[in-house]
Amino acid sequence: MPLVRVSLLKGRSADAKQAIANGVYDALREVFSVPEDDKFVVFHEHDADGFIFEPSYLGVAHDDGLVILQIAISDGRTVELKQAFYRSVVERLQANPGVEPRNVFINLIEVRKENWSFGDGVAQYV
Repeated sequence: MPLVRVSLLKGRSADAKQAIANGVYDALREVFSVPEDDKFVVFHEHDADGFIFEPSYLGVAHDDGLVILQIAISDGRTVELKQAFYRSVVERLQANPGVEPRNVFINLIEVRKENWSFGDGVAQYV
């Protein structure tokens, strides 16, 4: 059910991008019980002039290693589960490919199940 959009500066290796995709997917599976094979990740790579962010916001310092994750997911998870998910993603991306925890920005977008179609013009979750 999740759709993961990853925004970052150009220049990451294919291995690093695969590690980011796998780390987020593994956290989704472990914490949110996302079904196996439900892996949809889109990368948006930007030049510096198209990737604008504050170097410090809410006491968190960001630099050119910033990775912005926007994840559309079906609604219904508790605040505690979401916090566990954020921690899991940060731990995984720090371990591989080495993204500093301060540079992992996560935005969850919750949608109702009838707002998904995985093909064939069918709302498979309805």
